[in-house]
Amino acid sequence: MAGKSGNAFDVDLFKRLLRYTNPYKLTFYYVAVAAILLSFFSVARPYLTKFAIDDSIVPKDGDNLIFYITLMVIALVLEVVCQFSFIFFANWLGQQVVRDIRVKLFEHMLNFKKQYYDKSAVGRLVTRAVSDIETIASIFSQGLFMIISDLLKMLVILGVMLSMSWRLTLLVFIVLPFILYATRVFQKKMKVAFEEVRTQVSNLNSFVQERITGMKIVQIFGREETEYERFKDINNKHRNAWVKTVWYNSIFFPIAEISASITVGLIAWYGGLKVVESDTLSLGVIIMFIQLVQMLFRPLTHIADKFNTLQMGMVAANRVFEIIDTQSTIENNGTKIAKNLIGDIEFKDVRFSYIKNEEVLKGISFKVNAGETIAIVGATGAGKSTIINLLSRFYEIDSGEISVDNTNIKDFTLKSLRNEIAVVLQDVFLFADTIMSNITLDNKNITEAEVIMAAKQIGVHKFIETLPDGYYYNVKERGAMLSSGQRQLIAFLRACVSNPSILVLDEATSSVDSYSEQLIQEATENITKGRTSIVIAHRLATVKKADKIIVMDAGEIVEIGSHQELLQQENGYYRNLYEVQFIQEEV
Repeated sequence: MAGKSGNAFDVDLFKRLLRYTNPYKLTFYYVAVAAILLSFFSVARPYLTKFAIDDSIVPKDGDNLIFYITLMVIALVLEVVCQFSFIFFANWLGQQVVRDIRVKLFEHMLNFKKQYYDKSAVGRLVTRAVSDIETIASIFSQGLFMIISDLLKMLVILGVMLSMSWRLTLLVFIVLPFILYATRVFQKKMKVAFEEVRTQVSNLNSFVQERITGMKIVQIFGREETEYERFKDINNKHRNAWVKTVWYNSIFFPIAEISASITVGLIAWYGGLKVVESDTLSLGVIIMFIQLVQMLFRPLTHIADKFNTLQMGMVAANRVFEIIDTQSTIENNGTKIAKNLIGDIEFKDVRFSYIKNEEVLKGISFKVNAGETIAIVGATGAGKSTIINLLSRFYEIDSGEISVDNTNIKDFTLKSLRNEIAVVLQDVFLFADTIMSNITLDNKNITEAEVIMAAKQIGVHKFIETLPDGYYYNVKERGAMLSSGQRQLIAFLRACVSNPSILVLDEATSSVDSYSEQLIQEATENITKGRTSIVIAHRLATVKKADKIIVMDAGEIVEIGSHQELLQQENGYYRNLYEVQFIQEEV
């Protein structure tokens, strides 16, 4: 989709970007008209100055001079009005476009597979969704329309020059090719430089975001100096990328200024001689040409500068569209609505791999009857968490079938399926919001009374009430104001109030204290009654009470049975696990 690095402009990408202006065509055309009028009104002043000098100042006609001054004032007022309209509505249009693109991007990201986020740096995605998209706005506010306006202004200037004196215009054309060539080279170099700038900005954002998020680990392991050195290295690369753009600017703009000065000097020299030697040129024409040359070369430097802005916006647009074009969404072709499910679950020869040809689940099959509580145990990496990820369709299976209530989960709409499955993870994520918002996730169907009732059932109501604002206490980023046990209780309460048909606890008690675990165990017994529940746990209390235990090893089911049934198997995997790990909890 994107043009090759070094190409000055990507037409296809630009056309795609312009399609986002379609809902605002009236504004688009208004800005274009304002740009056209602006080019004429700006040239009108030096044109009128020529007549004021030749027809009024030289012959000393005061009344005529007032007439031309009045015309120049009118032209100036109209130019100001057009410039205001141009700047305001060009910026307005840019903000409308980036708003629409940002909404589309975020909506697309909401539906990405979990696997996409497993492989993508958060800092880079944040850069794309915030700063890169904001840079796109400059295409309209500082790039596209500014370039159009400057080009029109240059065409009008050249037309006026040719109509007044082809000889003086020829002097302009002698210098003009050099500045045009320099502008072209400058644009190509800046395109490459800006791509490097955006890459380094993304790397810097990603590094800072990850280190701030993981600052506790950095400090625990005494990695401050190492991370500081790494940051300096990344920051130096970021600086060097920007210095390269400064270097190109520092070369180009002096060349443009020298070219303009040389042209003005040639006009003053040649025109002055003609005025002295003959009457073929007037003083007014020379003054007009000097003004027009400055106006001609200024847009050239502006075009180069604005083209930089345009290119930077195009680079940002390319990066944003790469994400929008990424096909990493779960197929959502189901038509059935999963509501009030009974809770029968069946895995039939399910195979799955995160990385191609590296299977994590190797043809597993099992059935969970409605209302049963099953526990899944096994060593780390055995595939336990993968099972619940597949049940909620966070990933697509390679082969086999997963069904709920004798219906393939692919036949359900994705939203309705996930609404029927509540998951409590070991690593609890809380938003920087109130406890109430973190529990309901702003679901209008869940009332405050229902939340309080569930909290009392679990036994956390008193704990929440002790906080400064109770249920409206802001837990800050990632729930930093709460302990790990308290965060776990909030997550458990969040699962309870959603009233799921299927409850999944993924090692939900592994990081909580004994008191919090006791609260969760009591609540678990209450909400799992008559509800299908899948528990991934290392703690004996949860495992023993399960109706069925699935024992996994290296992506395969090695044993299935109740606690007592599995203990009776000589040299069984579960029995060995129990003797090594679980029995210590009973001592």
